[in-house]
Amino acid sequence: MAARGSKNAQSRTSAERARLHAARTQRHEGQIRRRVRDNTIAAVVGGLIVVAAIGSQVVHAQVTAPEPEPTPTPSVEPSTAPTEAPTETPEPVPSDAPAE
Repeated sequence: MAARGSKNAQSRTSAERARLHAARTQRHEGQIRRRVRDNTIAAVVGGLIVVAAIGSQVVHAQVTAPEPEPTPTPSVEPSTAPTEAPTETPEPVPSDAPAE
């Protein structure tokens, strides 16, 4: 003979399992949607940062004064004045006398 109320207990357990499964499934789908949303936001913000960095570099390059172009300056001609040639100094000759 079956225990009294066993079908009722089984149906309650089955209903509880189904409810928990539905709750987990719903939570999991919510996490997936949140991750997709977060990734999309991160990609858009990252793209904006890159565009802002490029834009700031372009503006900076246009605003700053360009480097002046070098102009040739007249150079001074070296004079051909005679210079003295170095004289050679004679090497000392060793002597046989003891040093004091």
